[in-house]
Amino acid sequence: MDKFLVTGGTPLVGTIRVSGAKNAALPCMAAAILTEDEVILENIPHVRDIDTERRLLASMGGEVDIFDDGTNRTTRICCATLSDPVAKYEIVKTMRASSLVLGPLVARTGLARVAMPGGCAIGGRPIDLHLKGLEKMGAVITQEHGYIEARAERLLGAHIVFDKITVTGTEDLLMAAVLAEGETLMENCAREPEVVDLAGLLNAMGAKIEGAGTPTIRVRGVARLKGARHRICPDRIEAGTFLIAGAITGGDLTVAGCNPRHLGAVMSKLEETGARVDILRPDAVRVQAEGALKAADVSTEEYPGFPTDMQAQYMALATQADGVSMVKENIFENRFMHVQELVRMGANIKVDGRVATVRGRTPLSAASVMCSDLRASASLVLAALVADGQSVLDRVYHMDRGYERIEEKLRGVGAKIARVSHVPAGVAEEAYA
Repeated sequence: MDKFLVTGGTPLVGTIRVSGAKNAALPCMAAAILTEDEVILENIPHVRDIDTERRLLASMGGEVDIFDDGTNRTTRICCATLSDPVAKYEIVKTMRASSLVLGPLVARTGLARVAMPGGCAIGGRPIDLHLKGLEKMGAVITQEHGYIEARAERLLGAHIVFDKITVTGTEDLLMAAVLAEGETLMENCAREPEVVDLAGLLNAMGAKIEGAGTPTIRVRGVARLKGARHRICPDRIEAGTFLIAGAITGGDLTVAGCNPRHLGAVMSKLEETGARVDILRPDAVRVQAEGALKAADVSTEEYPGFPTDMQAQYMALATQADGVSMVKENIFENRFMHVQELVRMGANIKVDGRVATVRGRTPLSAASVMCSDLRASASLVLAALVADGQSVLDRVYHMDRGYERIEEKLRGVGAKIARVSHVPAGVAEEAYA
């Protein structure tokens, strides 16, 4: 099992490039189910969740080819034949986004069987909002033996009001609606850039979608969709992680290949802590930590608020800021699993329900720590970059789900980080039961 060895104390200096957004690529790959024609997606990140999605589409009868010329990773998907419209548990059990194939499968084939996504390390992600929406569109939903089955001769347009904002629910029902008969009006929709990215692909395929990126989306159903070529948007969470890496190490880091318009909440919070943040051009942001960072409270919200996927990384930064920072998690009920590992490194953090109180500035010392989920992994890398000594990060496969070659990218701007399959002699590592 791979581990990271990280030696702290080196400011990050230079330019680091962002990959395509995993959370945009996954629904766009699922959207290829909606057409018999070829869909070509550019800027696909090389991460484990993408490989899982590729295997899922192939298991249902799709043809999926991935090409990498060193500068642009492209996937070609053709779902001309969907011989087995089932998302099997053995494939999707490691990826919570598996429910994204539910809507397009029932819209295209009239039948979908999807293994129910279980709980997640950061809390359950129930798909009841997906199912309620599909039922409003005329699907018959049954659940048995750990699978959800949806059937419909053809989905019908409907008026759907989400009880709470859900990104995957918005995306799943958006894909279902494009082939439904009549008009679908969706309210209280997620506004995330990844939703806008998906709508852009669907419209290029011939869908008629208005309002993506706003709380209200209107879809006029069409009889069929055609193939299209689409470039996946940059990963705003990876970009935000790198911005915090530059600030926490006292570096001078330019994050290239990003979209600054997607980073407003993160950039604003970094400026509040005292870091200097400059937009250099439409695809690049520079962060400089010119002096001591100072504490600032943060509360996670749906987009355009501060992302829950950046909470763990920000908490690592807060340990190095003068004063007391209050970090409130409003999206997931169990997203503080990184706290105990940060405390092992010397952080002063107390958790009370959904609020963590972080007292900085606290010197961190190297330790053996365990990654519990994707973003928790990123926070531990950030902490290790400023810790005294060499830290060992175990279970980094969590990070591989959503960050492309992060150790190589960080080494390119000065970080002392290496991926190893075993810990060399002389490096202390505590065993986990």
